[in-house]
Amino acid sequence: MLLDFHSEIFSWIRGGLFVLFIYHFLIFFQNKSKLYLYYSLYLLALTIYFLQHVVPLDFKGFYNYANFSIQFLAYAAYIAFARDLLETRTHLLKWDKYFEIGIKILIILAGLFVIIQYTLGFDFQVKAFNAIAPFLTIFSFISLYVVLTRIKDIFSLYFVVGSLIYVILANVSYLEIIIGTDFFVNLKVQPMFFLYLGAILQSIIFSIIIGFIIKRIQDKSKNAEVRLAVKLKEMEELKMTALQSQMNPHFLFNSLNSINNFVLKSEVEKASDYITKFSKLIRVILNSSSSPTSTLQEELSILALYIKLEQMRVSGGFDYVVKIDKSLDLETIKVPTLFLQPFIENAIWHGIMKKEGEKIINLNIKEDNGYVLCIILDNGIGINKAKELNHMSQKRKFLGAIATENRIRILYQNKGVEINTKDISSGTTTGTQVSIRFPLL
Repeated sequence: MLLDFHSEIFSWIRGGLFVLFIYHFLIFFQNKSKLYLYYSLYLLALTIYFLQHVVPLDFKGFYNYANFSIQFLAYAAYIAFARDLLETRTHLLKWDKYFEIGIKILIILAGLFVIIQYTLGFDFQVKAFNAIAPFLTIFSFISLYVVLTRIKDIFSLYFVVGSLIYVILANVSYLEIIIGTDFFVNLKVQPMFFLYLGAILQSIIFSIIIGFIIKRIQDKSKNAEVRLAVKLKEMEELKMTALQSQMNPHFLFNSLNSINNFVLKSEVEKASDYITKFSKLIRVILNSSSSPTSTLQEELSILALYIKLEQMRVSGGFDYVVKIDKSLDLETIKVPTLFLQPFIENAIWHGIMKKEGEKIINLNIKEDNGYVLCIILDNGIGINKAKELNHMSQKRKFLGAIATENRIRILYQNKGVEINTKDISSGTTTGTQVSIRFPLL
């Protein structure tokens, strides 16, 4: 079986090399990496070289010209593949120059041997190749030694092992020239079988290396995606922090302005009580300012302190009613810090503040099909009337409300976030309703 080039084992090796060529050539077209181009050309050259043993007699003339030239071109593609695989331009800067020179020499020899066949015949080609082959072997061993000792990674080790297998087995086949064919025939094996075996074993090892490279690229891509996600999250948090810092001064200015009004009206006790409550609120806000988010439970606690302050400022006060769905776990729901306060502030100062009689603000928090729905309802004059009185354009909104809308959209990446404001005034009934809806995570 090992004497017949048409036997299954020889056919499997030739077929395997050709399949590997097709596979890596297609990969080259996908990512345009020269690594796959050089390796596929190397496999193609080996396949064409081995086909000489089974092609019809009509092709023998072609192989008289191309036999040795194909081997030189295969070796040139192999060196080019090694340069890209091992990154010798970086790791072996000086030795890489020899690789570059070697490729050029091999390409020149490929052309030169065609000329030798045309002018001097095939026998002279054989003699010339026998003179060159030992130098190629010596260069291969020295190069592999340099690679093994200077490049310390798994790729170089596998590459050296695969290359050594091929070089050693190729030289076993080359012994036919020295000891004759009878030795191999007595062993019932073709001399070229060892070259076949070395080629397929080397190709399998090289394919494993390329598989490792593809996996490494995929891992790097995944790591890059994770780092990008982290950076995007950091950017979102910075945006939220910037918007939060934009909103807090707005609230602080209004509170300090109220204290000033109490002082101007000589309402010392109210001013003192207000300052006490205000200091508690500031302390709570400062404690929560280290993070752009807080739990809904913390948000409602801060909001309760804020409401007490506003009830002192509004003439005649107002009622504040909170209803919370018992199925919600407020400790696990994350929201931007002080995200409800600007809407409550608008309800107070642009709604119930300008209304006579009973004043009330309702806050209803419930679950709505996998979402948290916060509804702020006041019985003030209504947003449409407030716009008329304040000569506000349809596009204009208050700074705190704009900042809060942006913050909650950033926190939930605008997925399922809805913020709607509508005037519910009808007949003798007036008021404004704000609905804030975001995912329940």
